[in-house]
Amino acid sequence: MRYPTLLAAAFVAVLGIGPVAAEEHGTNPPRQHWSFAGVFGKFDEAQLQRGFQVYKEVCSSCHSMKLVRFRNLSEEGGPGFSAAQVKALAESYQIKDENDKGDVIERPGRPADAFPPLHPNEKAAAAAHGGKAPPDFSVLAKARTYERGFPAFVFDALPFTGYSEQGVDYIHALMIGYGDPPEGKEVPDGVYYNKYYPQGQVIAMPPPLSDGAVTYAKNDKGEPVVPETVDQYARDVAAFMAWAAEPHMMARKALGFQVILFLIVLSGLLYYVKKQIWKRIGGEVHGLQPELHKTS
Repeated sequence: MRYPTLLAAAFVAVLGIGPVAAEEHGTNPPRQHWSFAGVFGKFDEAQLQRGFQVYKEVCSSCHSMKLVRFRNLSEEGGPGFSAAQVKALAESYQIKDENDKGDVIERPGRPADAFPPLHPNEKAAAAAHGGKAPPDFSVLAKARTYERGFPAFVFDALPFTGYSEQGVDYIHALMIGYGDPPEGKEVPDGVYYNKYYPQGQVIAMPPPLSDGAVTYAKNDKGEPVVPETVDQYARDVAAFMAWAAEPHMMARKALGFQVILFLIVLSGLLYYVKKQIWKRIGGEVHGLQPELHKTS
């Protein structure tokens, strides 16, 4: 009788259900709809601009983005800033560099420069933020993920219809997951309850966003183009982080589509050539058969 019990326990473990799993690993983020998901997905330029605004006004006070260069903001497939805007943005930063004598100096940033780090090293960053350095934003959208369990992860891995935006879903969920802990859940001083945070559902980072914290562009009626809410801020900055992690995603998808078309055409040509060659060889062999009968 113990085998059905063991089988049920294994089934629960595989699916990741049960109160213990939820308590220790957090709630799985809900899947969102992203314009850049899928084979033909592409970034929403306006959303990337709003996401950069959220990063610059809120997130950049703690998180660096040292693998992204200012010029990336004006490249095709990105936020679509003009060259003049990128130059002005770069010049608003002070970059540490060396002069001809090898002395360390500070100069205004250039479009070719990367976003400068907030602290000279990780130890300094940890000391300034309560003992733990905030992660860099450059590839965070690719580094974060979560397991959806069986059989969902099988469909996520499919080549053309799969889903690879789990990291962006997690970032969005984390931003909106703050709240009061459920009854019986103790939250120590200095940390915050977040139902989507995987490590015990308590996180040291305070809620970074609040309704109305960032002022978006207005339309002709003086109203925000999109709602100035935590959910919208989280959605926009998560999309921007997805772009920062892979600025050339749209070019990669376009190239991949072209390669697939080329391989399809090439396969057809090879099949046609193969049929022609073997048709000729088959005809020559068939023509030799009477001669073979005579000699035999």
